Amino acid sequence: MPALLRQLLTRDHLGLGDAARSGASERMEPRTRSADRMVRSICPYCAVGCGQRVYVKDERVIQIEGDPDSPISRGRLCPKGSASRQLHEHPAREYKVKYRPPHATEWEELDLDTAMDMIADRLIAARDAGWEDVDEQGHRLHRTLGFAHLGGATLDNEENYLIKKFFSAMGALQIENQARI
Repeated sequence: MPALLRQLLTRDHLGLGDAARSGASERMEPRTRSADRMVRSICPYCAVGCGQRVYVKDERVIQIEGDPDSPISRGRLCPKGSASRQLHEHPAREYKVKYRPPHATEWEELDLDTAMDMIADRLIAARDAGWEDVDEQGHRLHRTLGFAHLGGATLDNEENYLIKKFFSAMGALQIENQARI
């Protein structure tokens, strides 16, 4: 029976209940019903830390929803959090470290250990090159202006605390994070 006729013949004149159902909608079921398991997680987009329920089937993420048990988000996710499954499955996602040497036109793939060693070597070199032991008046400085750190909104308080401690120990002065939530 057509939906309009069902709407007129039933008490559901606004089409909000039975009159709005079709055979196709009756056969539909939620994606989460076929999941093998549900894993609780935290949205990675900002420092709010909204709770997520990640549904997995055959070791693949099939759905991400807000976690109603989360005292922070109470089951709600912003549009970014709702689309966070794309972070995991997007076809353009990179799985390898990419590096483009100076003056090169092509990217090279590096293993993670090599990339981390390069970053550490450059950090130490920048620290050494910009180290200031004393100023013109002979006051002790023990600092470097050779590098800075700007954290993003996905860092939580604990991560920012550790980053601040690390970069302060390295002698950096310019340490800031963008998380203002």
